Amino acid sequence: MPSRSADQERGSVTAELATVMPAVVLILGCCLGAVQLVGQQVRLTDAAADTARALARGDSASHVTALAEQSVSGATYSVERRGEFVCARLGAPAGDGPIAVFGLRAEAFSCALAGGL
Repeated sequence: MPSRSADQERGSVTAELATVMPAVVLILGCCLGAVQLVGQQVRLTDAAADTARALARGDSASHVTALAEQSVSGATYSVERRGEFVCARLGAPAGDGPIAVFGLRAEAFSCALAGGL
């Protein structure tokens, strides 16, 4: 015969799970968004280096723009000269995940020697 304490605790696990589940989902979503943002930052850094090299070689503006947008959609770039170097700064809004709600923007900066190979 079941005891009275077992009857009183019936359903408590379900209630605890219902209380904790939103917090777990929120934390998991934030972690996945952070991983997505780090991946985008790596792609943006690589694209900034490629863009700076292309600008230093003297590639056309349309090729450089296509190169920047190919790696991260919505990426914009600006060009800056520093002595013998050509520098590119790329920026893009955070991806389509939960992090996009915060309006974060990823940026990367890279320079290459003008006239280099």
